[in-house]
Amino acid sequence: MASPNTIHFTDANFDSEAMQAGQPVLVDFWAEWCGPCRAIAPMIDELATNYAGKAKIGKVDIDSNRDLALRFGIQSIPTILLLKDGQVVNKWVGMQPKPVIQKALDAAAG
Repeated sequence: MASPNTIHFTDANFDSEAMQAGQPVLVDFWAEWCGPCRAIAPMIDELATNYAGKAKIGKVDIDSNRDLALRFGIQSIPTILLLKDGQVVNKWVGMQPKPVIQKALDAAAG
């Protein structure tokens, strides 16, 4: 079940929700047809709950938001970006262990 803290980023809301956020932002680029994307979805939702108030965590459906996928050069999914002050500070392609992402989030949230 999706976390109420998980943000659904879109071409329309990305700049205001992610690029201008006053806290770190974790963005999961995914698609419905991507098996590994569905496999990490519970981890993304769990992180969204655990980091509520410290970081914004959300997803971009690349099929519905092609401009964002192009803008960030997403070539394979899942791809997870960690943004701080509107800049990409970490990028992971493929499935990642939760502790790797938590460590980066903790460092960015400082």
